[in-house]
Amino acid sequence: MSDINNNEVIQETTMDVTDKKCPQCGATIAFNPGTMSLSCEYCGYSKQLPKAEAGEAVVEMDFKSAASRSSCEWGTQKKSVVCKMCGAEAIYDALETASNCPFCGSTSVMPVDNIEDVMSPGGIVPFEIDKKKAEEIFKSWLKGKLFAPKAAKESCEAKDFNGIYLPFWTYDCDTTSTYTARLGFEYKDGEEKKIRWQNTSGVYQQFIDDEIVYASKKTISPELKAVSTFDFKKIQPYSPEIVAGFAAERYSVGLDEGWTNAQKTIKPKLSSALTSKLRKQHHADRVEQVKMSTSYDNITFKYLLAPIWMAAFKYNGVVYNIAVNGQTGRISGKSPVSTIRVIIAILIVLAIIGLIFFLNN
Repeated sequence: MSDINNNEVIQETTMDVTDKKCPQCGATIAFNPGTMSLSCEYCGYSKQLPKAEAGEAVVEMDFKSAASRSSCEWGTQKKSVVCKMCGAEAIYDALETASNCPFCGSTSVMPVDNIEDVMSPGGIVPFEIDKKKAEEIFKSWLKGKLFAPKAAKESCEAKDFNGIYLPFWTYDCDTTSTYTARLGFEYKDGEEKKIRWQNTSGVYQQFIDDEIVYASKKTISPELKAVSTFDFKKIQPYSPEIVAGFAAERYSVGLDEGWTNAQKTIKPKLSSALTSKLRKQHHADRVEQVKMSTSYDNITFKYLLAPIWMAAFKYNGVVYNIAVNGQTGRISGKSPVSTIRVIIAILIVLAIIGLIFFLNN
């Protein structure tokens, strides 16, 4: 990661920008995804943030020297809060009040030790979906649920949408693999189809670009997992202004563990790519028993944040959690189910099956 926290060209200090106090009325201001600005909803104050210059990129950080080069400076004073119910740990601006968990909604939250040992992000995927749009997506989603009760569709509202940045590691590396495999060539012996097998071996090299690893062990709900696919080509260099007004989950999968997890997903990709290459190169009908031994060189990584909206709604005393991707608007969650509607649907299906059976006999 480059030392992108030393913003010498900015005239005001980072703290001046991100303490979220409106210079006109003193109210809280926050980052507005739609306008790329810091804005105040009370008096209308707005400050446009500069876009990343053309060619400006998130710099890869050398994996081997990460311990000595990693930056723990988030650009403004932060605090960390942990949830006693789900275990998630979120990082906030020091002046912000966190009374409930942004992931599960529990009020059982407590402050934890300082975050001086937590690496600061090198890049960030900004919110493109604002809170109002997330609420509209939720309402449309619930209306489209076939088995949801009509009363739920008309009355339920997702309350307290929380904007959260999730942590990810991405890894780049050069791979060199020695391999053995068996190639199969189909041929006919009279009317019988047979396969001629041929052993092969060699060296295969491939560059791995941005192998993505989710850096949390604690927030792995089905809703969150279903929507946590991002276009990391849209990352911007981290700046505390973009995070203003949002929480950031503290990573619980460390850099080394993340690399171990990355290798588990890299290996099958290498095997699949090699299999395709051998089949095409040798015009083989089959490729089997692929065995590889891989070395990884020039390993670099990035620590990135990506946006999610989390919310919950209640129906008949039951709480339902939902998640909305803050970049794409994809939504996932559970909704109430009407037993009557399910029974009606089953009866309709049975009636159709009965009608088809009657007409065919």
